[in-house]
Amino acid sequence: MVQVVQNSIVLPRTEAAPKSRSDSAFLRAKRGLDVAVATAALVPLAALLVTIWAINLRLNPGPLFFTQRRMGQDGRPFTIYKFRTMLPAAQIERGFDDPVEVDRITPFGALMRRTRVDELPQVLNILLGQMSLIGPRPDSYSHAVRFADLVPGYRERHRVRPGLTGLAQVSVGYAEGLDATARKVAADLTYIRDMSPLLDLRIALITVWVVLSGHGAR
Repeated sequence: MVQVVQNSIVLPRTEAAPKSRSDSAFLRAKRGLDVAVATAALVPLAALLVTIWAINLRLNPGPLFFTQRRMGQDGRPFTIYKFRTMLPAAQIERGFDDPVEVDRITPFGALMRRTRVDELPQVLNILLGQMSLIGPRPDSYSHAVRFADLVPGYRERHRVRPGLTGLAQVSVGYAEGLDATARKVAADLTYIRDMSPLLDLRIALITVWVVLSGHGAR
């Protein structure tokens, strides 16, 4: 069973190979790029925030933001920020193997999901050091604790910062259920093993295509 200690899961002990100087330099450069891009995105995000707030008054009534506890690096929980795309609910009890409640998605929310605009507030999570532009996508904390027990390799995907997009997102798509989560984990572990500037660039370019095409939006 996975252990939860001080609001974070205990990752299994493994003999990790020491980081080379090139690996460390890449991780520092990756973090620097994260901060630079997220900072540059703050001004357009502010303008977008005002626009979405005005549209929500008529088409998507309720809070502007959706927040959720997600599992981050080393199993630590953090609060993720998104533009709300669903009708508000008094209580949400969606299990880890349950489908998305599509009946609660508003028409304007569906548009934001299709264009991935709803994910943009996560630049705040990047600036806070909780996320990266590219990395394994963070799951709901309550679901992640279950997956850590049920899906081989799931805990290891939390050895790096979670990402706004990642290899699993562009190669597997939306993961729903244990089988899809296992495929997602395989892609995430491949990313962690092969992390490089070229792989990050490839994922970024495919993500742009996914956003423009609306492919795989849920």
